[in-house]
Amino acid sequence: MSDLDLENGADGEPEKRSKPSVRRRADEIRPFVCKNLIAVLENPTDIKNIGTVIRNVNALGVEKVYVVDPHQGLPDDWQELRERKGISKTSVSAVKWTFVKRFDSSEECFAHLERKGFHSIVTSPHVKGKACIYLHEGDYTEHSKLAVWFGSEATGISDLAVERAELCVSIPMFGMIESLNLGTSSGIVLYEVTRQRREYQSKYRLRDKRGRRANPLPTVIAPREA
Repeated sequence: MSDLDLENGADGEPEKRSKPSVRRRADEIRPFVCKNLIAVLENPTDIKNIGTVIRNVNALGVEKVYVVDPHQGLPDDWQELRERKGISKTSVSAVKWTFVKRFDSSEECFAHLERKGFHSIVTSPHVKGKACIYLHEGDYTEHSKLAVWFGSEATGISDLAVERAELCVSIPMFGMIESLNLGTSSGIVLYEVTRQRREYQSKYRLRDKRGRRANPLPTVIAPREA
């Protein structure tokens, strides 16, 4: 890491910050990261959208990103991934600070998640034969380990993902066009999920509402002065 590293400025564009400044920011945000929360991108077709989701994940405090990449368009090596111009540019360097892991298939990804004790939910604008709720109706603190799946821009979430997940979540829409792009939908869904999980973390130290804190932790960071 150099003495000057890229971070987002007030206008959303990258700005250079000194190494001590970066360390201070890392220490500041650490308590707000939603532990054991993973965003899963299933077979994304546009590399720019991968970068946008990584930017959302980093900004909202999601712990990790998994990418199901059956066409092997992404490298396994994280260092090589972070140097990909398409991802680095659209993520505004967030890929530099975000854990990203790729899988060859949804089956492989589910096997890994289930082995680690994660529960999965899928997102879709349509009912997929599962218990289906609107985003604001869900309780995303029920499981300590949660993976939120987002489908392909072209074909949506797979039947396999729907079958293996516990719940299908949709965003209410009120326009003639009933769809959102992957970057927008992931931002909306992950905002609600992380909001709920941070509120839980601020009140309780343990699962099942045990270990209530005498003094709740803050759930937001004060904006930086321009």
